[in-house]
Amino acid sequence: MATRQNSSNGKQKSPRIQVVLPEDLCEKLSALAETESRTVSNMAKVLIQEGVKNHELKEGSASNELETKKTKTQNFIKSLEKQKTQRLKGIPKRLRFKRN
Repeated sequence: MATRQNSSNGKQKSPRIQVVLPEDLCEKLSALAETESRTVSNMAKVLIQEGVKNHELKEGSASNELETKKTKTQNFIKSLEKQKTQRLKGIPKRLRFKRN
């Protein structure tokens, strides 16, 4: 969980997190930070923000697809329920679904 510290004047600082990185990932992060003239911690913040945005976009598109599938299924069920029931005169030769 992110921790909050108080500054010397009593105001709360932004939440902080502590992360342990493998050496190779830390070197890549340092190289990226140097190319963009940022501090390593600021570069990590930027990359985390981008990652969270991408994750939210993926989740949003997946949930939209799920919602459309649900509504299509519900519409199909409703259309079947609206059909009149007919008494069978014998064994049906084939099943027929009425379409609107």
